[in-house]
Amino acid sequence: MSMIIKNGQLLNEKGEFITQDILIEDGVIVEIAPQLETTADEIIDANGKLVAPGFIDVHVHLREPGGEKKETIATGTMAAARGGFTTIANMPNTRPVPDTVENFESLMNRIKETANVHVRPYAAITIRQLGADITDFKALKELGAFAFTDDGVGIQEAGKMLEAMKLAASLDMAIVAHCEDNSLINKGSVHEGEFSKANNLNGIPSVCESVHIARDVLLAEAAGCHYHVCHISTKESVRVVRDAKRAGINVTAEVSPHHLLLCDEDIPGIDTNYKMNPPLRGKEDRAALIEGLLDGTIDFIATDHAPHTAEEKAQPIELAPFGIVGSETAFPLLYTNFVKKGIISLHQLISFLTNKPAETFKLDTGTLAVGKVADIVIVDLEDNETINPENFLSKGRNTPFAGYVCQGWPVTTIVAGKIAWRKESVHA
Repeated sequence: MSMIIKNGQLLNEKGEFITQDILIEDGVIVEIAPQLETTADEIIDANGKLVAPGFIDVHVHLREPGGEKKETIATGTMAAARGGFTTIANMPNTRPVPDTVENFESLMNRIKETANVHVRPYAAITIRQLGADITDFKALKELGAFAFTDDGVGIQEAGKMLEAMKLAASLDMAIVAHCEDNSLINKGSVHEGEFSKANNLNGIPSVCESVHIARDVLLAEAAGCHYHVCHISTKESVRVVRDAKRAGINVTAEVSPHHLLLCDEDIPGIDTNYKMNPPLRGKEDRAALIEGLLDGTIDFIATDHAPHTAEEKAQPIELAPFGIVGSETAFPLLYTNFVKKGIISLHQLISFLTNKPAETFKLDTGTLAVGKVADIVIVDLEDNETINPENFLSKGRNTPFAGYVCQGWPVTTIVAGKIAWRKESVHA
């Protein structure tokens, strides 16, 4: 099977557009040149659109097994493909948890049967994510675990986290952490700030997150472990990670689009589509996140795609689950609100979604180069569309961005040389 992508606009190392053709054979890029005079089984005319490496999202909730009403591997990966993502890493808060060889093998088999993009599953740090008994890291690594995390639940005991970090370090694996001190959550639904005060709601204080990160970076230093912070959200957390990096500690961090785009003052009223964990913080936190991303304190962007049913989200805000979907809207939201406004360059945005996460987790993807697997996204940077949750390929409709008009939408996603998703009526 061969494919040619013609007349694509690629970005060079200086962030400049160059017109190139890409020849793909058996799922691998074999030639990139200004004009290829050859035939192929399939020819795609990019017609001057952006051609970039397929995006990478290391923080996705696919819900299967156990939460198929919210999402499945098939629907979640199709949503990822529509968003331009060709590699995703799915979190282990499923039922059963991928915490044993049997459970992990079952998950891997289901991924092979139904996934539409590359899926790299996390394994749990502890059995059933209970924070007590550590899983068999070595066996789970051999089965293909991406990294180890109890995402959704912070490891509460420092001794247990240090034990896990030492074990991960011995296997050259990363510990990935949802950072939250349970004794400081305060039964909150939103950030402890302007919105919580105005609406008489219990608030989740910033220190709930930052104190866990401060603890963990010192544990990571003691263990010699690669420690990665999920969905960083507060200015104090950014400061802790910045200081840890300056001290030479092997810590990396991600930020989610919604924390870059919104703060608690943007919440229009009691609306559970604005309820996520960590919550939307204050405007100073949002500014610190942007600054941290630009200065390298925060390494890349990850969506924390977290679908829920409409019935779940229809509950009172105190009872409704945390989380919003993000796979299908991440790039156009970021392109419209940051690149078009001159806050970051297109080259930087592509890097935050491709080579930066690849470098962090030692993935052999995230670049367009001869010899690399042909994971590619074609984006129409001129396309303006309104975000309509009813058109999502994800089962989840829970987004605070409904009605936003965004520019820069993926039109074709290619995974290992095969079209995983294509917008209708794009190509003749």
